[in-house]
Amino acid sequence: MQNIARQNSRKCPGSAPMFMAAYNHPELIPIATTRNEASAQKLTAEMTAFALSHEVDAVGIAAMKPLYVFEGYSIEEPWVIVLVLAHNYEQLIQVPSDETNGAGVTEIGVQYARGTRASFALANWIRSQGYKAKAYPGPSADALLLIPPAIDSGLGELGKHGSLISPNYGSGIRLSGVTTDMPLTATLPVRFGADEFCTTCQICTNACPPGAISEPKQIVRGRERWYVDFDKCIPYFAESGSCGICFAECPWTRPNVRPKLLSTMAKRMEEKEGAVIGMEGDRRG
Repeated sequence: MQNIARQNSRKCPGSAPMFMAAYNHPELIPIATTRNEASAQKLTAEMTAFALSHEVDAVGIAAMKPLYVFEGYSIEEPWVIVLVLAHNYEQLIQVPSDETNGAGVTEIGVQYARGTRASFALANWIRSQGYKAKAYPGPSADALLLIPPAIDSGLGELGKHGSLISPNYGSGIRLSGVTTDMPLTATLPVRFGADEFCTTCQICTNACPPGAISEPKQIVRGRERWYVDFDKCIPYFAESGSCGICFAECPWTRPNVRPKLLSTMAKRMEEKEGAVIGMEGDRRG
């Protein structure tokens, strides 16, 4: 499927060189023999500052879990660093692309290429500090899943469309990752109302051409969560050479809508939590 998608996306004008750049990266440098023995807090601050100065828009850190690794693969490093690359909204909303307008899929290639450069630059910086590091830039699948550690590290919440919703960029993001044994401090999960909002929002469900986005949550590997039928999604994406409609249509992705959504959902969650506390007080009384 990845090969079919790759071939079809190249038919869209401007996309081929952008996606070729996503597969080009520098070699990983040897691990330095002298280690930076600073504290985990200081190493975390230095690592984050480096990443943010090398094309990255946000950084999350999570301790490795088996859930983050595809079946049949293994990862030895105990830490996952997830990097957020924000889309150009005006380019992204021009999806889906075709042979007459490749702006949308070209933008996707641009961000994948940024993810490649950023993840390898960060991995090499970590290796220069005397620690193991491996880059996972996408767009092809590899050992590391990126959305679960992105959620656990506070970069966003899972949306109904099966991808991350960032409080700062909505669904208009791409992810890359780095695994390492450098001592780090985990960043914490966040809740800003995306999950609650998705409960009543129908936009991505209605906009999905193959009807892959489930309306209610489903039990997936023992947990209730939003579900996307990838047997419908991936073939459509591959045949079309691109999609991304659910990201572009998501209200959280719209720069002029997101601030109001954040404010509205914050008030709703505060009211809900206040009501729960009040009920608990009544029961105790």
